[in-house]
Amino acid sequence: MTVCLFLLILFVTLSVLFYHRVPLWASTLIFAVLLAAWTFYRPVPWVLWILFALIAIPLNVLPLRRMISAPVLDLFRKIMPRISDTEQEALNAGSIFWEADLFSGKPDWRKLMKLAPPKLSDEERAFLDGPVEEVCAAVNDWRITHIDADLPEQTWQFLKDKGFFGMIIPKAYGGLEFSAYAHAQVLIKLNSVSTTLGTTVSVPNSLGPAELLLHYGTEAQKDHYLPRLARGEEIPCFALTAPEAGSDAGAIADYGIVCKGEWEGKEVLGMKLTWNKRYITLAPVATVLGLAFKLSDPEGLLRRPRDYGITCALIPVNTPGVEIGRRHWPLSIPFQNGPTWGKDVFVPLDFIIGGPERAGHGWRMLVDCLSAGRAISLPSGSIGGAKMAAYTTGAYARIRRQFRVPVGFMEGVMEALARIAGKTYAMDAAGAFTAAAIDQGAKPSVASAIVKSNVTRMGQEVSIDSMDVHGGKGIMLGPKNYTARPHQGSPISITVEGANILTRSLIIFGQGAIRCHPFVLQEIAAAQTEDRDQAIKAFDKALFGHIGHVGSNKVRAIWMGLTNSLLVMPPVSGLPRRYLQHMSRFSAQLAFLADLAMTLLGGELKRRESLSGRLGDMMSQLYIASAVLKRFADKGEPRHDEPLVRWAVEDALYRTQEAAFGVLHNFPVRWMGVLLKIVLFPFGRPVKPPSDKLGRVVARLLQTPGDAREELTDGILKTVSETTNIGKVNKALLLQLEMEPIIKKLSKALDRKPESHEVVELAHTGLAAGLITQLDVDLVEKAEAARLEVIHVDDFAPEELTRPHLQDRNGDD
Repeated sequence: MTVCLFLLILFVTLSVLFYHRVPLWASTLIFAVLLAAWTFYRPVPWVLWILFALIAIPLNVLPLRRMISAPVLDLFRKIMPRISDTEQEALNAGSIFWEADLFSGKPDWRKLMKLAPPKLSDEERAFLDGPVEEVCAAVNDWRITHIDADLPEQTWQFLKDKGFFGMIIPKAYGGLEFSAYAHAQVLIKLNSVSTTLGTTVSVPNSLGPAELLLHYGTEAQKDHYLPRLARGEEIPCFALTAPEAGSDAGAIADYGIVCKGEWEGKEVLGMKLTWNKRYITLAPVATVLGLAFKLSDPEGLLRRPRDYGITCALIPVNTPGVEIGRRHWPLSIPFQNGPTWGKDVFVPLDFIIGGPERAGHGWRMLVDCLSAGRAISLPSGSIGGAKMAAYTTGAYARIRRQFRVPVGFMEGVMEALARIAGKTYAMDAAGAFTAAAIDQGAKPSVASAIVKSNVTRMGQEVSIDSMDVHGGKGIMLGPKNYTARPHQGSPISITVEGANILTRSLIIFGQGAIRCHPFVLQEIAAAQTEDRDQAIKAFDKALFGHIGHVGSNKVRAIWMGLTNSLLVMPPVSGLPRRYLQHMSRFSAQLAFLADLAMTLLGGELKRRESLSGRLGDMMSQLYIASAVLKRFADKGEPRHDEPLVRWAVEDALYRTQEAAFGVLHNFPVRWMGVLLKIVLFPFGRPVKPPSDKLGRVVARLLQTPGDAREELTDGILKTVSETTNIGKVNKALLLQLEMEPIIKKLSKALDRKPESHEVVELAHTGLAAGLITQLDVDLVEKAEAARLEVIHVDDFAPEELTRPHLQDRNGDD
């Protein structure tokens, strides 16, 4: 009995040490003291001391421990999947951010709350309130999308004159030098009125020539191009995607061969380029073409014969041989987009971004820049669309009546409104959280993939719910429609800059598991080290750190499952506390399950995309929940935000939980998955999705003018404009709410509950009866006119819908 009690004490001690991640040397010392103390109290079987020595000495004496690590390193080298050059460059690019804490299994919540919140400078705020507001109020998206198939010339010129194309360019080169957060806020407002407008501005400020030049260009290239790009004298595009190389950009067949040729009357060292690209945004109007291709030097004219790999160059579009094709037509959203090609186009080597020294560095350059740009452009477009949908759909649901009640009071509609509001809050929080990280110097490759994939997905879901609530109003195109074009365009952001299916399964977890893991990248680096002694030393340190990491997460995951994470002590109180306890538990489960999956499947995990996708979902949803709680804290935890925060976090945690169950249900070793489900979730599912009661509260917020609604939709165009509908819908809501007490008074006095179309008649009856004044009647008429203007749809004469300028595209030119 005594020995059993002592062994139990040792087991509990070991678990506590693992849980708190006590260093190996300290843990060894604690065990030695424990054994000595027990020996002093009561003799311990000598076999325990021998067992302790056999374990402790090899673990703590490095030369002995490395004798264990060496054969493990050899085995690791044999089973480790080959990492391609493009994968290695992707792993080396960018940096890690909060997602690494989540993947560690022990996130530091104090660190999260201490991160600086995003903010705008006075200059950035003035730009948003001035030029951005002005162009948004003037743009007519119906004319852009249905009639002109382009922005008006005066809008193009306004964008150039006001510096919209130079937001990321430093002031030294004539740009605006805005923060990432300001850049995002500009795109949110632009996209709230026109996807075409937002896309046109986003491309020059995202992955493209300006971004690449800033980080990698020569001084001569910067001095020549950046001022011209900032002024809009040059319109850039970047050509990466090819017919046979979409998401697998490393498979591009476009090539360049180093050779000598004539340029401006002189023989120079250059390259002949051949390419065939498609889906290139701004290509039809571009003056300078960024081009990605594979460069080779078969004659060794640079240094020695070699294939350099992916290289990026800047080529003026008027260069002989450069061809720009006709326009693509992406889902009737007419931002400029089209193909480009060229064959044996000769340009000097100086056209390589960064000069000849940067030959072969193109993929690293692209991935590095994409780490930041992908977190801004596409998510901001989706956020702008979601905010617009939240603002207008909430108002429409309140003024649109069926069965003598606002449709927004019907529970089925309330479900959709709650999803719209909750997801919009989560999207905005995730976007701002990541933009703030970029402004603090991070280039979060994994976090940007999380935000791009999940925010664009949620944006599409919000647009679907918005269309559903609007019903027939939403599907009838015309100047009065404000929902259909954003809905049409939502798949575009899901598809480009890394399709979401690929991003979810291969980048968020595939890249995240290596970049965010505290030891895997070190193990891979050690395995690739040629010096065997150095490799063994580095691998030994990483290996035993990894073993301790797995043990810690196993103990933490099991313990928090047994206690329902109630004993976790987050550094905050109030609403976020319980959520952070759940998130600590899910973080430990993610880290533990990820290590188990990598151990069991090895390189096969890269091809088990359903499994890796669910692990990626766990990390994504924890990241989103973190962003929501961080935003709530940064705002001072206002009470009017609480329902939105609760809905967004509970939705994210429920999705995290379901992804975990999906992993366990499909675990590669069936019996292990069943056992893990019992161990990690001994009392079943700990969290539930947002309740119906909470959903009704959130839906009401979206239909009621107040701080919650205004702050949720902050940053979009809200002023009443002749060419946009957003302000008109809100005006109708305000008038409707002002009118309702009058109708309620008359209904009670006259014992009559009118249909929507009878309110004006009722008002006149009330006036004749002396129940209300003429001012009241005027208000009712004004409110009814505003309501009808919103709910009515457009109709057209047949000739208005024909497009004789479009040729038959059934195979005939």
